[in-house]
Amino acid sequence: MAGNSFGEVFSITTFGESHGEAIGVIIDGCPSNVNIDEDFIQSELDKRKPGQSKITTQRKESDTAKILSGVFEGKSTGTPIALIIPNEDQRSKDYSHIQDKFRPSHADYTYHVKYGHRDYRGGGRSSARETAARVAAGAVAKLFLKQYGIEIFAHVSAVGKIDAPNVDASDLCSLLKLREENIVRCADPATANEMITFIDSIRKAGDTVGGKISTIVRNVHAGLGEPVFDKLHADLAKAMMSINAVHGFEYGSGFAGSEMTGSEHNDIFVNDGNNLNKVHTITNFSGGIQGGISNGMDIMFRTAFKPVATIMRDQDTVNTEGEPVSISGKGRHDPCVVPRAIVIVEAMTAIVIADHLLRQKSYQHVTS
Repeated sequence: MAGNSFGEVFSITTFGESHGEAIGVIIDGCPSNVNIDEDFIQSELDKRKPGQSKITTQRKESDTAKILSGVFEGKSTGTPIALIIPNEDQRSKDYSHIQDKFRPSHADYTYHVKYGHRDYRGGGRSSARETAARVAAGAVAKLFLKQYGIEIFAHVSAVGKIDAPNVDASDLCSLLKLREENIVRCADPATANEMITFIDSIRKAGDTVGGKISTIVRNVHAGLGEPVFDKLHADLAKAMMSINAVHGFEYGSGFAGSEMTGSEHNDIFVNDGNNLNKVHTITNFSGGIQGGISNGMDIMFRTAFKPVATIMRDQDTVNTEGEPVSISGKGRHDPCVVPRAIVIVEAMTAIVIADHLLRQKSYQHVTS
């Protein structure tokens, strides 16, 4: 089946289904001699795994990753890295009631039409369970980017209509600490408490709610990105839009930029010390990317997630014969996906940046 691979130089291919034996990923193009910290990879997976708190699905998975190849004595060898994550807590019987029914806003109908045969257990390949493999690959990409000092930080900046104020991004380490001190993973503690209360009320009502994740990428030098179709922001957009439940992406000023004048929106260049490498902009409405190429400023973007499609209420739908039927919500699902999605967003971001960094290395004028 096509569409399971992402990236040009640093590339990943994921495999497996929600209720199969395991899920996994093959990473190709990772340079040799990268320190592969298995504890770090596991800590990233722990941020995504289910059953973390009262506002996440209660499916119990340890998400323990095993490296099968491409690593020797703690370092990458330059050959494909294969990681596998066993599924441990499948309850396939929870999905027997949808064997011949299409859940509203799920991929059931479209998979049925496209392939004529689908794994209905937990959504099969369309399940967000697949994203655990991406997180493992993204952790490897982060380890590669670490040697260039590149930092990636994401946090939940909105749940429903509850918006967090813009956080002070001068110290990403402090923001990371604040984010991990609450179960919704918002870097503003006051807003986090409000979000948690709201999500819990939505859960008790048998409903779901969407949210937004804001991301900052720091210390990316100018020059990453390819014209015309492989623009850096275009690849970031594709990466984000490939994540389950994502319905929107904007970078820099985003849609708000359409309400501004050019004189308000233009980022003015300044130079500290008559050095081309010290050029920066006073504002950052461009989100660190101009003409599809990084300009050395912080890369900033937002990703919007829709409400989880499975709700604990009866809904009308049709079956595989096209007949009208009713369907009830069962199983274990997140009332709001964004608390667990921040590490998925960071992982896909790391994969895009790693891929473009390696692509840029093919040019002679690259700066380290």
